[in-house]
Amino acid sequence: MIPGATDPISRDGKLLILAYDHGLEHGPVDFEAVPESMNPEHVFDVATHDAVTALAVGKGVAEAHYPDYEEEVNLLAKINGTSNLWMGEHDSAVNWSVEYADELGADAIGFTLYGGSNHEVEMAEEFAEAQEEARDRDMGVVMWSYPRGQGVKNDTKPSVISYAARLGLELGADVAKIKYPGDPEAMAHACDAAASTDVVMSGGSKASDEAFLSTVKEAMDAGAKGLAVGRNVFQRENPEALLDGLEKIIFEETSVEEALAAVESHGEQATLD
Repeated sequence: MIPGATDPISRDGKLLILAYDHGLEHGPVDFEAVPESMNPEHVFDVATHDAVTALAVGKGVAEAHYPDYEEEVNLLAKINGTSNLWMGEHDSAVNWSVEYADELGADAIGFTLYGGSNHEVEMAEEFAEAQEEARDRDMGVVMWSYPRGQGVKNDTKPSVISYAARLGLELGADVAKIKYPGDPEAMAHACDAAASTDVVMSGGSKASDEAFLSTVKEAMDAGAKGLAVGRNVFQRENPEALLDGLEKIIFEETSVEEALAAVESHGEQATLD
């Protein structure tokens, strides 16, 4: 990790990355719960919320929509990704160059690495090239560190998730995005394994307000520097309300109860409006 590399995509040293690469990775099924989330403009509007420190999108979405939001949204260029139609060993195609991401105005790059896949060596080599190009342009580097493939028997095992966090450090990421390993002690171990690389928790599938905020609180108390979240925000009818709650926990270090009160308050105000 290079000191200051994540400053453009963080706030007081903490991160709330709104991820919107799901159209490529999962397909339109992720937008069925809230149909307006199919339109990138809707999610870019959500990303203008004060709690969001960066929006992670792929090349096509960035080209088409980021120019209209460059004054309000920090762009994290997700430079690799593969559709859910792919049925082979876990891999992720590089879809755009760091140079082009920089030209579009990106503040940082995001890169998926599947440790344990038969394609790990190739992906690590691609990451090395992208990481060094990002360094030349003073851009931060966020690794989506997801152990998957023939070498991984259980990708939710705490020791495997700690290894994922360590890969971020060893390969030169400023931030490692990892799954929550199930309890605060295991999360603390993963954060320790990452050492000087910041750890952010992956948001995962949509959960209830209380369940999700509680997990985020546990992760933050265990040493995480923030959150990279997609479905738990854009699959809600009122995503700004949840972002109010996340802002309380991540940046103001409040209790879950106070965060829930902020969510409910925003919802009540929206009803009045």
